Amino acid sequence: MNRLYKKYQEKIIPYMAKTFSYKNKMAVPKIKKVVLNVGIPAENLNDDKFVKAITKSLEQITGQKPVFTRAKKSISAFKVKQGMKVGAKVTLRGKRMYDFIDKLVNITLPRVRDFRGLDKDLVTGGKSLTIGFIENVVFPEINSEKIERMHGLEVTIVSNAEDNKEMLALLTAFGFPFKKDKDKNNL
Repeated sequence: MNRLYKKYQEKIIPYMAKTFSYKNKMAVPKIKKVVLNVGIPAENLNDDKFVKAITKSLEQITGQKPVFTRAKKSISAFKVKQGMKVGAKVTLRGKRMYDFIDKLVNITLPRVRDFRGLDKDLVTGGKSLTIGFIENVVFPEINSEKIERMHGLEVTIVSNAEDNKEMLALLTAFGFPFKKDKDKNNL
């Protein structure tokens, strides 16, 4: 059993049930999925090397092959034609999701330069937390000496929480480092 999933079963569910007075442990919110998303910049839409670099990077980070997102309609200002690859994404669920969250909290976020915690405003609608990374080299699987092209990526964590308060409590229990309210003005 995964270390983080075991923590969720043994510690987080009782904590959340006590804090929010849930009558049933099945009512406790849980993380449904984690989505990693990389957009392809307009200048690199026709560059096969950049697309291969994104594919290789996402495969190394997640252990899954990415799915390409395609343009729904043509936009001449961006030189995008309908059906062109405009991004890549990977959706993680189950064991891989918990492994990724464990790695994200304990290894990746501490490696981010000048990291002082996540802003609580990143939680939107009580359902998701979206974190953007400027460089993919903060992930331990990426060897900065061997990468051909650097790119950013976005990590979205989706839950079934009802509001922001429940989502923040759930993520804090999982170990996500959020800024204290007094640190909001001290950048």
